[in-house]
Amino acid sequence: MNNISDIKKAVILLSGGLDSTTTLYLAKSQGYDLRAIIFNYNQRHKRELEYAQKIAAHNGIAYHLLNIDLSWTKSSLTDRTMQVPCNRNVSDKEVPLTYVSARNIVFLSYAFSLAESINAKKIFIGAHIQDYSGYPDCRPEFFDSFQKAFHAGMKYKDIEIVTPLIDKSKKEIIETGLNLGVPFQYTWSCYQGGEFPCEQCDSCRFRMKAFEELGMKDPLLADSKLI
Repeated sequence: MNNISDIKKAVILLSGGLDSTTTLYLAKSQGYDLRAIIFNYNQRHKRELEYAQKIAAHNGIAYHLLNIDLSWTKSSLTDRTMQVPCNRNVSDKEVPLTYVSARNIVFLSYAFSLAESINAKKIFIGAHIQDYSGYPDCRPEFFDSFQKAFHAGMKYKDIEIVTPLIDKSKKEIIETGLNLGVPFQYTWSCYQGGEFPCEQCDSCRFRMKAFEELGMKDPLLADSKLI
């Protein structure tokens, strides 16, 4: 029988972006004892790794920085000969060039292995409605199916994928984060891989627009030189 401390253990996939960071703060506010996994998968925007580690350390959360190579994928995030898109519409249903083949399948496989090993019953991931408008591995039906498949091949059958932001817009995610005290100036979203946000790529544009809708300026743009 699991004890209370086991039930409150959870794994979180932490990218350093505002979605995964808000998810971390949500899980922490619910009393979960978190262990983070941060992936270096040969992405061009490695700056996010610095921010993920900073957020984990700021919250006193142990983390695993895993180096894996997904450079074979035909994605503008891993193939530097491809251009990062700057004009995607949030309602666009086509799979964007920033899609990395099977990324969440790979990430969640590691998460299930870690969760079972440390008796964690939850795996938190910051996928949301904007993501699954274009990314096939961010859709609710994917998470449901993936969880069932993994339960079929694991010793323990009670590990749950938790997607607390799945129905939220970027604006609503930021509102949630503000209420939780998320330091958004220490989150990174830009796909270009530069020292500062490019303010042109789709990820930057969606982020800036959401802050503007709240009557705010993205704090990362004002404070990016702090890190």
